[in-house]
Amino acid sequence: MSYTTQMDAARKGMITEQMKVVAEKEKIALETLLQRMSDGSVIIPANKAHVSLDPEGIGRGLRTKINVNLGISKDCSNPSLELDKARLALSLKADAIMDLSCYGNTRAFRKELVALSPAMVGTVPLYDAVGGAGKSVQDLTADDMFDVVERHCADGVDFLTIHAGLNRRAAEKISRQERISHIVSRGGSLIFAWMAIHDQENPFYADFDRLLDICQRHDVTLSLGDGCRPGCLHDATDACQVEELITLGELTRRAWEQNVQVMIEGPGHMAMDEIAGNMMLEKRLCHGAPFYVLGPLVTDVAPGYDHITSAIGGAIAAANGADFLCYVTPAEHLRLPDHNDMKVGIIASRIAAHAADIAKGVPGARQWDDAMSTARAALDWEAQFNLAMDPEIARHYRNTAPPEHTDTCSMCGEMCAVRNMNRILSGVDLPPKG
Repeated sequence: MSYTTQMDAARKGMITEQMKVVAEKEKIALETLLQRMSDGSVIIPANKAHVSLDPEGIGRGLRTKINVNLGISKDCSNPSLELDKARLALSLKADAIMDLSCYGNTRAFRKELVALSPAMVGTVPLYDAVGGAGKSVQDLTADDMFDVVERHCADGVDFLTIHAGLNRRAAEKISRQERISHIVSRGGSLIFAWMAIHDQENPFYADFDRLLDICQRHDVTLSLGDGCRPGCLHDATDACQVEELITLGELTRRAWEQNVQVMIEGPGHMAMDEIAGNMMLEKRLCHGAPFYVLGPLVTDVAPGYDHITSAIGGAIAAANGADFLCYVTPAEHLRLPDHNDMKVGIIASRIAAHAADIAKGVPGARQWDDAMSTARAALDWEAQFNLAMDPEIARHYRNTAPPEHTDTCSMCGEMCAVRNMNRILSGVDLPPKG
């Protein structure tokens, strides 16, 4: 028996090599994994041409995954530097890398990234259709857009962000809505402009079956982009965002009919008290499909610290059902991130994801914290460094202020509560009996 996609295999009761790897990593039964993949609540993005892939699952009951964005732009057109960023992201255990390249020889860079990365790779083909191909939105045809999608799939990309839900009806609502930020999605703004200039429907919405055919042939996952995502707190959970979400739910059903895996992209910027409701709304309107969120950033007034505003929102979102977090760096809204920005952003996202996994009861999540607690109670510094999310920074902080007593730190010294309790409970500091 043969299969076309991972979803098709699951529905036929076939266990792929990718499923075996994911079940082992996630500590869940293969039968459970197959059932969740069959109903679309779990996906394994795995392009048939991505031979270096170490597959990961995204969705219900699995560990929250994180994505890192990078890519070549006109102002920063150094492919070697971006590949170095990819290596850094992989060393820091990013689960996915999105290539957002929009300038120069994008295809050569994309192929090199796919060959390099054991993590899943995603792209936004529309960026390449405009920036990489050097075409203006005015000159771009629907065939151009689909040709770029086909090319990205052939190059081994595992998931594609496609703004298929931003149709003319949604565009009209955007034009009438009293938003502050209008459309902040780059892909969404390009689709909006294309529809206005050509006075035509969004090709990805109008000819969605053509898109599904390409994805099915290559086993590429659709990440249905949120062109109407809120770019500030004021715009969150408005009619534009919700209407697009309803459309994405309809498109999800159509994709599943063709055994194409789907995840849904979400906000953006959003006040903390709206996040849980938005997660429930997505799961309800999009039939339990995995949810991929950017942040959400919980305040608009902290440029330079948006890795923190994002981590707060990401932790709340993931604890309430989001499955995939896109990292945000301190450079967000300001410039392209450098290596240090990337590291800080990745660690912040990993903290958010792990904190949410503890709250959700993901298998194995709490054991890591218990192991760290055991090492701290024993004042076993090497074990603490090895268990740390960032061993390098933990070791650095201790070494920059060495204590007088090696079993303490420079903050408490001989008054260290852990040290003193250990000594008392073991009888070391008790006077001899009788």
